[in-house]
Amino acid sequence: MKKVIKNSIVLLALIALITSCDRSKRTPNLQYFPNMYEPVSYETYGVNPIYENGMASRLPVAGTIARGSEFPFEYENTIEGYDLAKEALKNPLDSTMVDLKKGKQLYEIYCTSCHGTKGEGQGELVKREKFLGIPKFKDREITEGSIYHVIMYGKNMMGSHASQLTEEERWQVVAYVQELRNN
Repeated sequence: MKKVIKNSIVLLALIALITSCDRSKRTPNLQYFPNMYEPVSYETYGVNPIYENGMASRLPVAGTIARGSEFPFEYENTIEGYDLAKEALKNPLDSTMVDLKKGKQLYEIYCTSCHGTKGEGQGELVKREKFLGIPKFKDREITEGSIYHVIMYGKNMMGSHASQLTEEERWQVVAYVQELRNN
């Protein structure tokens, strides 16, 4: 009798082992608590039934500006925006805040390769004929606002320098360009 019980236990263990290992590869294994392995994801600004308003994330309050970012530039990147900036935009830095030495340093870093050290449009890239037709500052009808607008958005072949210079640095360069133009 003991032998029959031992044999039946071994036979049951063998059947359990064979059936558990012999699963077809087409059928997946059983999964307990599948939501732990396959979470429900929601699109960032999509619909989410958890929140009262049904949105997946909180939208910022209208009119807010992210920490560390600048105020939006109120003049558009259009000819009309350029003309409006040329007429109305003034340097917010007063004479005590303008640092021509800093403006010159920034001008030499970002501007001399095309505009030259004196603003005559004879920078190194112009001399090598990489760019042609760079205007002289003295020949142009430019104002503080138009210079700042061009630094922000670029114009013609010149690209924007807004990402390289902070707002204050842009105004320092504007003050230095005005100084070059007047000399």
